[in-house]
Amino acid sequence: MNLLFDLDGTLTDSSPGIIRCIEHGLAAAGHDAGEAERARRLIGVPLPDIFRSLLDSTDEQAIERAVAAYRTRYNETGMFENALYPGIAGALDELYGSGHTLQVVTAKPAVSAARVLDHFGIARFFRAVHGPDLSAPSYRKADFVRAALQLTGSDPTETTMIGDRVEDVEAAREHGVAAVAVAWGYGARQELLDAGPSYLVESAAGLVAWVRSATAPRAARSSLRGWL
Repeated sequence: MNLLFDLDGTLTDSSPGIIRCIEHGLAAAGHDAGEAERARRLIGVPLPDIFRSLLDSTDEQAIERAVAAYRTRYNETGMFENALYPGIAGALDELYGSGHTLQVVTAKPAVSAARVLDHFGIARFFRAVHGPDLSAPSYRKADFVRAALQLTGSDPTETTMIGDRVEDVEAAREHGVAAVAVAWGYGARQELLDAGPSYLVESAAGLVAWVRSATAPRAARSSLRGWL
């Protein structure tokens, strides 16, 4: 199976560093930085959209200042204020060892995502990282799902997108790809369920079990009904 993983909120809990960097960006744009809770709910959204929301502004110069300040702090410090979720390293090792193709599909700039994977020693599991260029003014998660499919020539019906946000589910659906939502990330549980993922898993071990069941011979697939 071709497995596409979101990064923030799925593989790593990056919220401490991201929130601090968002507040740093808000301050650079002349805005009160006390937005931690609102910022947390926006993790995984493209940076310009985060700052448009938090600044409540369409002033593109202010948004650009905020994004630039965010990236400066993130590249120096913020990306390492981060941790792998419990069980993720072992789950990746098992999935990779079982012959599945793993790729990262993220709203984080691809160069930054690659540094995070290297930092945690999990880059070796992934064939590719798909994310925006630093200079990209806007982007859609679905575009990176398409790039991942094109890279491997994978059949969408043999591909699964794994993520913690509604955007991950929607991007998967746009390309006929199954979507597995994870319950440990930043997306609200009910919002995820309302988006209609193929399944929702509660733990890294549950994800591995779902993949094992989904790739089992057809006669053994009745157990899939229990993984929601």
